[in-house]
Amino acid sequence: MKKYSEYSKEELQKEYDALKKEYDEYKKSGKKLDLSRGKPNSDQLDISLPLLSEARPREKCFSENGVDCRNYGVLDGIPEMKKLFSDFLGVKTEYIAVGGNSSLQLMYDALSRAMLFGVLGSERPWCKEEGLKWICVVPGYDRHFKMTEYLGFELLSVPMTPIGPDMDMVEELVKDPKVKGIWCVPKYSNPTGNTYSDDTVRRLASMKCAAPDFRIMWDNAYAVHDLGEETDHLLDIFDEAEKFGNLDRIFYFSSTSKITFPGAGVAMMAASPANLKQISKYLGVQTIGYDKLNQLRHTTYFKDKEAVHKHMMKLAEFIGRKFDITLESLSVLDGLGIASWTKPRGGYFISLDVLPGTAKRVYELMQEAGVTLTAVGATYPYGVDPEDKNLRIAPTYPTDDEIEIATKILALTTRMAALEKYMAS
Repeated sequence: MKKYSEYSKEELQKEYDALKKEYDEYKKSGKKLDLSRGKPNSDQLDISLPLLSEARPREKCFSENGVDCRNYGVLDGIPEMKKLFSDFLGVKTEYIAVGGNSSLQLMYDALSRAMLFGVLGSERPWCKEEGLKWICVVPGYDRHFKMTEYLGFELLSVPMTPIGPDMDMVEELVKDPKVKGIWCVPKYSNPTGNTYSDDTVRRLASMKCAAPDFRIMWDNAYAVHDLGEETDHLLDIFDEAEKFGNLDRIFYFSSTSKITFPGAGVAMMAASPANLKQISKYLGVQTIGYDKLNQLRHTTYFKDKEAVHKHMMKLAEFIGRKFDITLESLSVLDGLGIASWTKPRGGYFISLDVLPGTAKRVYELMQEAGVTLTAVGATYPYGVDPEDKNLRIAPTYPTDDEIEIATKILALTTRMAALEKYMAS
């Protein structure tokens, strides 16, 4: 196929006129479609309804160690929930503390405690230090970036590669004692869908950091979110960190938010026993305990790792179909030299790189056609994409019919924006 960069002026205009006519028809339809957030579709949420379908008799309100889950207490979660997380994440139960419904809240709490009190290895609370910096892998998760930005860190961008962050850059940056940590979504990363290689995990676990209190925020949000039986492998970072004497470096997070209900799931933080001991002092002041009945509901519904896997394969039927539709729509861009995109085996997103300098124009054209995208720049610190090229595509929420229409418009506007740029040059 001939690349747009090879078209004559006349060919560019002819192609554009044809696409504009098709685009105007979509605008006339008046449809309102949303590709902006990685939310489950209602049909997907229905799969988890049995979790809520039974009244719970008194005798089923007790955990296996006799705790009445209707009452106060048990800061770090009931043993059944720890075991369930341990089973499907492969993390030791003694590393796990169970929280409420939001892993993002646990991350914010962890950073806030570090600011107020420091972490193991800190000479002083982080708020007493000046010029703090944080590494952000890009494109990445906007809420991560906002969190550290709001807490006053200078955000340092490191490019994502097919096997994880550019580790040469990371290893250079951590030579600065002001660099206190790094955000990582290690499996089916948001938004690229890439998974960290074994070598990347080992380098993160073993690297020499100038800051003795450096922390890896390991947000394993998509640990079991495969689109089929074929799955990416992720090395256990705790095992690797322990080999190099860096076990305290890891703050690990996950949840059932996109396994069951995003607003009513169960979140967890995992860390070394020494870290958990320090954290528990402050946690006991913050809360008298999280929702243990919700933990009990989840462990009654999911007996073991295999039950989680079967459940996720049901979800994969819904999500995988939406990814297939999206990738089929984008295939019309093949060979034009104006876009590239990821084809992940799991997770919730596809990362689309359009012709540099045209992402904002694609966003604008999509809005005019009634399709909402994640804001351009959201996948970069401070909301600024230096090349104006990255778009995060979230296929999960619309219906199959809606996703087909929305992604066809996306491919159409990507072509139109590229043609406009070439015609103007």
